[in-house]
Amino acid sequence: MSTTTTITTVNPRRRTAGTSHITRLLPRPLLIAMNVLLCLLVAGPVSYMLFASVNSDVAVAKGEYWPSELRLDNYLKVWSTIDLGTGLINSLLICGAVAIVCAAVAVSMAWVLVRFTFVGRVTILRGLLGLQSVPGTLMLLPVFVMFSTLSATLRIPTIGTHWSVFITYLTFALPFSTWVMVTYIRGLPRELEEAARMDGASNFRVLTRIVLPLSWPGIVVSAIFAFLQGWNDVLFASVMTNRESRTAAVALQIFGATQETGTVPLYGQMMAASLICAVPVVVLYLVFQRYLVGGLTAGGVK
Repeated sequence: MSTTTTITTVNPRRRTAGTSHITRLLPRPLLIAMNVLLCLLVAGPVSYMLFASVNSDVAVAKGEYWPSELRLDNYLKVWSTIDLGTGLINSLLICGAVAIVCAAVAVSMAWVLVRFTFVGRVTILRGLLGLQSVPGTLMLLPVFVMFSTLSATLRIPTIGTHWSVFITYLTFALPFSTWVMVTYIRGLPRELEEAARMDGASNFRVLTRIVLPLSWPGIVVSAIFAFLQGWNDVLFASVMTNRESRTAAVALQIFGATQETGTVPLYGQMMAASLICAVPVVVLYLVFQRYLVGGLTAGGVK
């Protein structure tokens, strides 16, 4: 007696097509059209800045989009017109330090808030969330008065120093970075930490050997957002800095304010300086792009 076995094969293309049909929210033509529209909305201002940076000031003032003449010297003149080199160095030092400190402190604070139970834990979590709703303009005068009083009491310079701007940025960036890490660490499996404790690992060893390697995407996201918060700030930096500690954003703001005269502004140099200041942020995103995708999903470990 013979038994016939029938093997049914499933076409992978048919399975893939059915799955994509189920998961796709929009029809393919509409999805392509929306992606093209979004790309045009983003590329429009950037391309205008790029073309205006290599165009003459008179042509930009007339409203020309495409350069009528190529002026690459705008990228050379801007270094002597604006104190851009000092501003970029100050911004990189201050914002880089804020990003590193925020990432290191936020991951440890978030791990304690998520994994341990103690009095005031919920209050701290609510406070971290509530601090994000306070406008920065309301904090400008208290921060300035606090540093001025500290300078008069301790007889040390505070206003105009790098460390005063660093502490100011850290005050506003650390709560947000901690909340990002709280959201991310909640998605990490507890079983790995429990297994490490059963093997005799201490809390510090669990944090450094288990939590940190799994939390790199969230750490990168919190560090980049802390970096951007200081890099894009003009309000606090314009009050807390002087000529030596001035950041790149303040240098651009001062340069733009000096162009508000009856003559034709230096549009080419303004656009060139703006693109130069955007380069570090673009490079930062390109380098850590793969970590950003996992960190923004808040729990990439399954």
